[in-house]
Amino acid sequence: MAGIREVKAAYEARLLALPGVVSVGLGRSPEGEDVIVVGLDRARPRTLAALPKALAGYPVRIEITGPVKPLD
Repeated sequence: MAGIREVKAAYEARLLALPGVVSVGLGRSPEGEDVIVVGLDRARPRTLAALPKALAGYPVRIEITGPVKPLD
C-alpha cells in the first residue's frame, strides 16, 4: 500500500476542485490511525456526498474549517 503522503498528493488536486473544499491535510484519529483530513468552508451537502469515506485504504475525516484567508 502507498504511504499516506503519497495518497494525499495523488488525490489533493481532485479534492480541492470540489466546491467548498479549502484544504487537504493529514491527521490522526482518536485511536491513533493515520487519516486524510478534508477541510470545507461550510457544510455543503453535495460536496459531503461526493467525498469518499477512504482513499487507498486511509480513512477520510471531514472538518468544517470555514474559509481560508491568505496571509498578508
